Amino acid sequence: MQKMEAANVYTQDGTVDLQGRPVLASKTGRWRACSFLLGYEAFERMAFYGIASNLVNYLTTRLHEDTISSVRNVNNWSGAVWITPIAGAYIADSYIGRFWTFTASSLIYVLGMILLIMAVTVKSLRPTCANGVCNKASSLQIAFFYMSLYTIAIGAGGTKPNISTFGADQFDNYSLKEKKQKVSFFNWWMFSSFLGALFATLGLVYIQENLGWGLGYGIPTLGLLVSLMVFYIGTPFYRHKVIKSENLAKDLVRVPIAAFKNRKLHCPNDVLELHELDSHYYKSTGTHQVHHTPIFRFLDKAAIKTCSGEVPCTVTKVEVAKRVLGLTFIWLVTLIPSTLWAQVNTLFVKQGTTLDRKLGSHFQIPAASLGSFVTLSMLLSVPMYDQYFVPFMRKKTGNPRGITILQRLGIGFVIQIVAIAVASAVEVKRMRVIKEFHIASPKQVVPMSIFWLLPQYSLLGIGDVFNAIGLLEFFYDQSPEEMQSLGTTFFTSGIGLGNFLNSFLVTMVDKITTKGGGKSWIGDNLNDSRLDYYYGFLVVISVVNMGLFLWTASKYVYKSDEIKDFSGGCVEMEAKALDTSPLTIQL
Repeated sequence: MQKMEAANVYTQDGTVDLQGRPVLASKTGRWRACSFLLGYEAFERMAFYGIASNLVNYLTTRLHEDTISSVRNVNNWSGAVWITPIAGAYIADSYIGRFWTFTASSLIYVLGMILLIMAVTVKSLRPTCANGVCNKASSLQIAFFYMSLYTIAIGAGGTKPNISTFGADQFDNYSLKEKKQKVSFFNWWMFSSFLGALFATLGLVYIQENLGWGLGYGIPTLGLLVSLMVFYIGTPFYRHKVIKSENLAKDLVRVPIAAFKNRKLHCPNDVLELHELDSHYYKSTGTHQVHHTPIFRFLDKAAIKTCSGEVPCTVTKVEVAKRVLGLTFIWLVTLIPSTLWAQVNTLFVKQGTTLDRKLGSHFQIPAASLGSFVTLSMLLSVPMYDQYFVPFMRKKTGNPRGITILQRLGIGFVIQIVAIAVASAVEVKRMRVIKEFHIASPKQVVPMSIFWLLPQYSLLGIGDVFNAIGLLEFFYDQSPEEMQSLGTTFFTSGIGLGNFLNSFLVTMVDKITTKGGGKSWIGDNLNDSRLDYYYGFLVVISVVNMGLFLWTASKYVYKSDEIKDFSGGCVEMEAKALDTSPLTIQL
């Protein structure tokens, strides 16, 4: 009876406070704890999009970079911001935990923002400008500017993978009530992220171009500092996951190496003959035992007992490696969709600068502000998805999420393809207007409203409600228990590599199309380029990628949502049918 009472009082997932003591379920975690985190996410996204949305314009107007170089540099920086979380997640999962990794990294992030403010305000660190025309930046000024940007990227490496997973940690998976609350967590987490992005694309972009770049970067920096203070006020209410492994990467590498060494050995028919520790070991250490699954059988050879004297891998470690391999297959088919999204802060913005941006007789819309419609469509769609779509589909399918996460991703990817197809069609229309009015100069404004670009922005926003939130939830939910921060980096690194891939594609398309004196599809003069061809090319590779995604998704078997305690004290993660719950791909 006393044990049952204790189980009802303390969290059942083993979370602790900052001093390592068990925490009371009724006084910690849940939405009360998450409320202290949401402000940081909003201001951090405001800072990131305040830079990313208009960076291509700063590079071309203030640093005099050409179109290809500016697009490439924006993609490279954005890629770095999304790739560095791999290091931050590994440090958190293996050594110091999410809280302390986030704490150190957030200070680096703020330092980078302060350096960036200096780069655009201190006279000796910025190019001199007169009548809207800037002199060429010196090598020192360029170096300091990019050092500031990449300091921010390093800081983001520790904050991005840990703040969202730290928020998800506030819900106990062993409590049905809290588990249901966590289903909505990622939707509303992204909602706060979208709010920050909306203010950046609507307000900060205008402030940067009309009131000064320093003020435009200073506002989110101040917001970050305030939100960090709020974050630390909430410290008594936080739950912390206990670090249970110090060799995550070593274990993942050891399994395929051991399997390769044993490649000539025959796998036993009875899985009980494979090496595994006693279930009491897992119970005493608080780690999860994962039972054997009949997938990726070649990795089972890592657990074969041999006479060499070398201790084989345990079945649990092999199954964790299988799970990561399964996630990798899904991750690979998310790279092209991430490449499509990279257009929002690069070519979409440059496309907008050529169009009529007047609103009334005195106000001109910053081209980067149209990105706010991506965010607006997200903000409108998230509550509709969470409050109407999910309950409706839940009644139809019986799935707590309404539809499976991979179905959600597939819908989002289709909407993205439609958005790029629309962008190509709008570009065809723009080229016709250019031809009709005999426009040749890059400075001439095409007599066509910038609001023609609204459909492509809005569709990408609606698509992100399905795929961006779905990807974050998928990689957190499907990752092994002891590496969920590292699992979330599947999401961030996919976006990062998508940016690098777009940078590579832009560079290669430019080289190929200009070979032999040809005209570049993405030249400095967009009024004499063929951006519609490039968008068409993206549609073709996206359709091919969609086919690969459908095949991969059809082979995927979700990690079970049901965690069953057995008398031996182990925890079994069961594999279930594709459409009933959420490890791997069956080949």
